[in-house]
Amino acid sequence: MTRLFNTPAAFADEALEGFVAAHRRWVRRVPGGVVRATPTAPGQVAVVIGGGSGHYPAFSGLVGRGLAHGAAVGNVFASPSAQQVHQVAKAAHSGGGVLLTFGNYAGDVLHFGQAEERLNAEGIDCRTVVVTDDISSAAPEESAKRRGVAGDLAVFKTAAAAAEAGLPLDEVVRLARLANARTRSFGVAFSGCTLPGADAPLFTVPEGRMAVGLGIHGEPGLSEAAVPTADEAAELLVSTLLAELPEGVDTPRGRRAGVILNGLGSVKYEELFVVYRRVAQLLDEAGVEAVDPEVGELVTSFDMAGVSLTLFWLDEELEPLWTAPADAPAYRKGALEPASVSSEGFAEEQPEQTTVPEASEESRAAARTALDALAAVVRTIDEHADELGRIDAVAGDGDHGIGMRRGSEAAYEAGRRAQGLGAGAGTLLCHAADAWADRAGGTSGALWGVILRQVGTALGDTERPDAAAVSRGVTAAADGVMRLGKAEVGDKTMVDVLVPLAGALGEAVAEGRPLAAAWDAAATAAEAAAKATAELLPRLGRARPHAEKSLGTPDAGAVSLALIARAVHGVLAAKND
Repeated sequence: MTRLFNTPAAFADEALEGFVAAHRRWVRRVPGGVVRATPTAPGQVAVVIGGGSGHYPAFSGLVGRGLAHGAAVGNVFASPSAQQVHQVAKAAHSGGGVLLTFGNYAGDVLHFGQAEERLNAEGIDCRTVVVTDDISSAAPEESAKRRGVAGDLAVFKTAAAAAEAGLPLDEVVRLARLANARTRSFGVAFSGCTLPGADAPLFTVPEGRMAVGLGIHGEPGLSEAAVPTADEAAELLVSTLLAELPEGVDTPRGRRAGVILNGLGSVKYEELFVVYRRVAQLLDEAGVEAVDPEVGELVTSFDMAGVSLTLFWLDEELEPLWTAPADAPAYRKGALEPASVSSEGFAEEQPEQTTVPEASEESRAAARTALDALAAVVRTIDEHADELGRIDAVAGDGDHGIGMRRGSEAAYEAGRRAQGLGAGAGTLLCHAADAWADRAGGTSGALWGVILRQVGTALGDTERPDAAAVSRGVTAAADGVMRLGKAEVGDKTMVDVLVPLAGALGEAVAEGRPLAAAWDAAATAAEAAAKATAELLPRLGRARPHAEKSLGTPDAGAVSLALIARAVHGVLAAKND
């Protein structure tokens, strides 16, 4: 279990602060993450990696010469926000463009994608490469849906070495995609990890059994098997990977591969070496030459007891990049000339806004109600955070409660500051939207940012908001969430609640009911819809590979939305009394 922490919501920030204090020769802190402390050659492509906390040395420990130029670091098991990615990329950029590369998780795809759009709009050439190496998470014909696990390192190292060699962005992107296409990973676990503050691991494995095909966010395995000997574990890992060779590798014999035997947190180095002893024998028997093998903790999952094997099938282009020198806090290879630490100061946070658009008195009054609603959301999420995490852990990573707590608290504080400046309802909710998305990160952070912004846009700052305006905003929010998250009704996501909420609200408003009564009907529909998600099988996100495990349990995002809908009704009803 995770024993040392202060408050769970502050864990990721405090861990990053301590990491930087311990590694000033390699990294410096910038808003959203870290960048190299050493100077980068002008015109060099900047490789920016990132993801949630809880995977050290990924991602901050892989920043340094010969490896990443920067890392955007999110909350525990949650993607960094688009704002964080944007800030890190801006700090890392030295004129040659930016490559964003990260594991294939919904929140990361959303936030890194938004950052890419923003950077390109600002005139910085930016591309993305998504890592999809985990063969257990999707069939070969659906390889684009696979997760990124320890194979991240192969792609990050390839891209960074290509950038260090002075190659242009197009070539860095091509080589990173080639590395991803030639990388395969597979893992097993003997126990799940425990998030800071949680009283139980995200999943458990029966005594004498192991989970096969696990993820790195505490997702349970896809199946179970008897606990093997070290040699048997090696044989399972090697045989599984050799059974699926990348395109262009028709037979392993005569091939060269980068090999990563990765400990996921609690399997110690001596155990890994025992396993690698047999891995090396098996690869040799298959005619595969291991090139610069890595045995250790490269991509972890807090205290998960597990191990994964990655094979990175090399060719004449990729091998020199895999073997090139690197010097990062948690990964060093070869030798590099000493480099001075950059004299640049820390990048500054965006200055706090001191003005807001003019607003009518009617809209400012509505802003007070909106702020009360945000306060009610904070209380509701705080009360239910542990249960939301428990629900999320059934087939996901268990971080939903933590993320919702961080997001709602940030939204309330941003709304409070906006109200103090005289903001109308629209501006207050838009400020809250940006704060929620930035602070929470993850998929839910991005989607709640959309919800609050769409409602805020519909309310505006000039008119007294009426029930029809609120209904338009919620309908726009549903459309926006489906457009951004690519989810539909029936996918077992928050959309299964948001669409019925918007529909019931619209019908009640059309019947002429006042806002509080209309919202009551909508909240009731939301509660029923959230309960009904228990009978759905997930078709998107981290829970998709564990569809059967989630049957009988409602979706955490759907439940939190229904809870919030009821909390908002309480505020509206009190205002109506």
